[in-house]
Amino acid sequence: MHHADRLTITARCRALLIAMVTDVLLGDPPNHWHPVVALGGWMRLGERLAPQDTRARFGWGAAWLAGGIALTGATTVLLPRHGLLQGLAASTLLAYRGLDRAVGEVQAALDTDNLDEARRLLSWHLVSRPTADLSPEEVAAAAIESLAENLSDSLVAPALAYLAGGLPGMAIYRLVNTADAMWGYRTERYEQLGKAAARLDDVLNLLPARLTALLITTAAQFVNGRGVEAWRVGQRDAGRTASPNAGWPMAAMAGALDTTLSKRGHYTLGDGACAPDAALIAEARTIARVVWLVIGVTLIAGACREDA
Repeated sequence: MHHADRLTITARCRALLIAMVTDVLLGDPPNHWHPVVALGGWMRLGERLAPQDTRARFGWGAAWLAGGIALTGATTVLLPRHGLLQGLAASTLLAYRGLDRAVGEVQAALDTDNLDEARRLLSWHLVSRPTADLSPEEVAAAAIESLAENLSDSLVAPALAYLAGGLPGMAIYRLVNTADAMWGYRTERYEQLGKAAARLDDVLNLLPARLTALLITTAAQFVNGRGVEAWRVGQRDAGRTASPNAGWPMAAMAGALDTTLSKRGHYTLGDGACAPDAALIAEARTIARVVWLVIGVTLIAGACREDA
């Protein structure tokens, strides 16, 4: 049994390496056959069919999510287990290139002093909060926060899910994460409907968020020598966000960049002297690239393990 497990993990490391490289080279597939778009369609259908009675919406949301998990698992388990095909399929469930591009567009707009465009791009690609009155520093901070948080959601967490549960595990993670992104709001419309999705997403991200903070710490040591500071600020400030997970990578990134990342009326992470700006976004993107490389090197080591 142990021998079979080693074979499985070795093959998954190879497939995940293919997925990461494919994602970086090709980016997201077209929307009409993007699996995450399909998962979002499932959640939108559930919202349209949901009962209006507040007391019934929690049960409906939990049942609809459970049905989606069963359907997603049953569909993906039927896909061929050939390493190349698994890697290509898994690449559609990663979003590192798309994340880096979106953050880079905000950086470019700030670099040319086009604040209105930077606000628009931030709102369009990265955050759900209002952006119309954000200062340049707040826009840059929000872009850096989004990069750090989504480094977990878009790369580290789905990669861990694939290693633990193969393509079904990875797809189910993305379903839960998508459900939380669409339904996980504390508003009258969504609080009960999305409560199950939000709680499950919190549980599934407990390990990935903390691992992402550790990876950011490691990458920062290579990029600017601030690994110790990244870890110190991450440990100290991670609990300042409402989410039990988002604060970990964001606070670690604040420490890595010697900056302060804040969201009005919600949290302040870090106490560094560097004001968030386009140059700091560029440095954050470099740290994220090194995180990608560290994961890649780790997977190469796993893929090269002896099968016997």
